[in-house]
Amino acid sequence: MRIGFCCPAVPGHIYPFTTLARHLQSRGHQVVFLVPAPEAVPLVQACEVEAVPFSAELFPLGEFPSKGREFSAMRGEQAIRYVFEWIADVSRRMIEDGERIIVDIKVDCLVLDALWRNLDLVAMKMGVPYVHLSAALYPDMTGRAPYFTYDWPYDSSPEGIARNVRGLAKVLPVVEPCIRVANDYARKVGLPLHGQDPYAAFSKLAQITQTPRGFDFPTDYWPPEFHYAGPLHQCNARFPIPFPWERLAGEPLIYASMGTMLNGSEQAFRMIVDAASGPDRQLVLSIGQHMDASKIDPVPQNTIVVNSAPQLDVLKKATLCITHAGLNTVLESLAAGVPLVAMPVGNDQPGVAARIRHTATGVFTPFHRVSTTDLRVMIDTVLSDPMYRSNALRMQNQIQQTNGLQLAADLVEQAFGTRTSAPAR
Repeated sequence: MRIGFCCPAVPGHIYPFTTLARHLQSRGHQVVFLVPAPEAVPLVQACEVEAVPFSAELFPLGEFPSKGREFSAMRGEQAIRYVFEWIADVSRRMIEDGERIIVDIKVDCLVLDALWRNLDLVAMKMGVPYVHLSAALYPDMTGRAPYFTYDWPYDSSPEGIARNVRGLAKVLPVVEPCIRVANDYARKVGLPLHGQDPYAAFSKLAQITQTPRGFDFPTDYWPPEFHYAGPLHQCNARFPIPFPWERLAGEPLIYASMGTMLNGSEQAFRMIVDAASGPDRQLVLSIGQHMDASKIDPVPQNTIVVNSAPQLDVLKKATLCITHAGLNTVLESLAAGVPLVAMPVGNDQPGVAARIRHTATGVFTPFHRVSTTDLRVMIDTVLSDPMYRSNALRMQNQIQQTNGLQLAADLVEQAFGTRTSAPAR
C-alpha cells in the first residue's frame, strides 16, 4: 500500500509524522510525504522518507522561514490570530494544488494532520480514504474540556462546562478564516458538509492523537474512531544535530528550549540563564534558528547555548526540562521521566501546561506573567519535591507500556484494511 503523509512544515509536526511514516515503511508499505514548504524537503529526506513538494508557484522558496521569523516574536492572541490566518492561506493554496498532487503521487490513502482543513476535503471529494493524526493537542470543540488555547483546569461541573463554552465562543472568530476556506471549497465541489459542525470532515476511519491517555483530561465522549496513542519519536529518525557532549560536566543537567516557532524572545532566554544557572547544576539552552547566541551573553562558563540540540539524547541525561509547553517537548521529556517547568506562550501550549498541572508532572506560569524570580522558584520547587519526578516516571512507564508508535501504525493499517485484528483503544 502506498500511503501519503502531510502536515505543517515545522519540526514539531514533521518529526512525529515522519517517524510514523518510517515505521510503516519498515512494515512493507510505500510512503511519500507531501511538503508545502520547499525548505522542509531536506528535513523530511533526512528521515529517509520520500518528499514531494507542492507547486513552487504556490509555495515559493523563503516564504515559510520569513513567516516563521515574524511569528517567533509574537505572543498571546496576536500569535494565535496570525497562525490561523496563515493556516487559512496555506490551506487555500494546498486545496488549489491538492487534487493534482494526489493524482501525481499515486497514493492509495492519506495520513493528514488533524489541525489542517485542506487535503482531507480534497481526499473526500476524490474518494481517497484518509485518517487524521494530531501532533498537537487534539482540537476539542465539544465544550466538555477547555479548548487548548486556555490553561484552565479541568472542571466537569455545569459551571465549568459553561466556562468552556464561553471560551469557545471567543475562539471561533479566530479560527473563522480556516472554517471559511473549508466551507468555500466544500460548497464549490458539492461536499455535503455542515458549516456549523467542526468535525464534519474528520476521518470516520481513525482519528489518532499522540497525546497519551494518561496525560489528557478525563474524556469519555469521543467517537469510536478516536484513539489515544503516545509520543511518536525515535532518535535515529531525525536530522543529525552536532552537540558538544564533551562539555557536559556530570552535574545535574537542566535542559531548556522554547521550541522552534515562538522562540524569538531574547528576554526569555536571558531570564532562563539567570534563573537556571548555578554552581551545582549545568544548563543546556537551545535557542532556535531565529536567535543569535551572542545576544544572550554573558553566560556562566558551564552553560551550553546552541541553536539546536539533539533533544531526545539530551533529555536522557536531564533532571529537569524548562519548556514553552510544546506538546512534543513535553511528551519527549515525560518519555524520559523528566519533570517540567513550563512557560506557555501561545497556540496549544496553555492547554498542554494545564495537563502538566493536572498530572503533577511539573509546574507552569504563563510566559507573559513570569519573572526571573518566579522561574527560579518554579525550578527549585520541582527539583526539591520528589513528587514531580515520581509522577514523570509514572508517565514514562505508561508511555513505554502503550508504545504509541506501534499502536498508531496498527491503527493506520486497521483503518486502511491491511490489519485484521483491532488494537486496544
